[in-house]
Amino acid sequence: MSRAPSRSCWNGGGPAVGLESIRGHEEALALLRRAIETDRGAHAYAFIGPEGVGRKTTALAFAATLVGAGSEARIARGMHPDVRLIEPTPPQSNPKGTQAIRVENIRELGRLAALRPAEAPWKVFIVDQAETMTGAAPQAFLKTLEEPPARTVIILILEQLRAMPATVLSRCQIVRFRPVVPEGAVALLPGGGGPERERALKWLAQAQSRDAGAALQVGEAIGRDREAAEAMVETCWLWYRDLLCAQGGADARASVFGGRASAAGHTLDEVVAGLRACREAWQAIQGNVSPRLSVEVLLSRLTKSTDKAA
Repeated sequence: MSRAPSRSCWNGGGPAVGLESIRGHEEALALLRRAIETDRGAHAYAFIGPEGVGRKTTALAFAATLVGAGSEARIARGMHPDVRLIEPTPPQSNPKGTQAIRVENIRELGRLAALRPAEAPWKVFIVDQAETMTGAAPQAFLKTLEEPPARTVIILILEQLRAMPATVLSRCQIVRFRPVVPEGAVALLPGGGGPERERALKWLAQAQSRDAGAALQVGEAIGRDREAAEAMVETCWLWYRDLLCAQGGADARASVFGGRASAAGHTLDEVVAGLRACREAWQAIQGNVSPRLSVEVLLSRLTKSTDKAA
């Protein structure tokens, strides 16, 4: 910030209830909490990580911490005057056109950022899917960062560093997000749930064998068994989480499956797509979609990804 704000200003006069609601992401949360505790936050942050790992949720929780206790409900409804979420939209002239963040969106952000907060100590702007900025939008955004408005925090959410110009990122505090083991997957970790995990791994290998009917066979074996479907999705998620860690060169000892998931033959985009497919399958099951159908669709998507890698 242009000056070190008082602690009461940074935490909104109340406890950091927003960030306390987040599970996992210890490194990211430690960085954000340290910014609050030391009164030395950044004007702009770039939350980097795969889709679905909690970047947006953490950004909203951080915003709630900054603007004050009790603000979560209004922020969730988009009703807080000092917290703005900017998302990709189609052009006004073509509602079915490509969704993007355009220069007019960024100029409006700059105009609002220049105003004083309406009621909170800070204004917070969250730019979701920032990599969709088009045309002159990145340059317009850079101008805002070069002359940061007082009492304003801007958070960019994007999947990869290379998706944003270096001139923009150089003015942001980078916060990295990595996959977190989902609740309910504890039984699949080493030391617990061995038979279920091994059965799901066998099914995953079967589905990735390029046998066109493998996904249907696994789906038939699962049938209406929701717990078996959840175990299958969680195992796939953990497997692709290990692939992502392997892509980043992590020690095999830190992996869930002890290095059995090799990054060879998988691109980063394919691994991220696999994680996205797992998340959507989990959401489908929680939304009472047929367990069998959810698993068949998931394995079909993962098989296609494997075919591309081959």
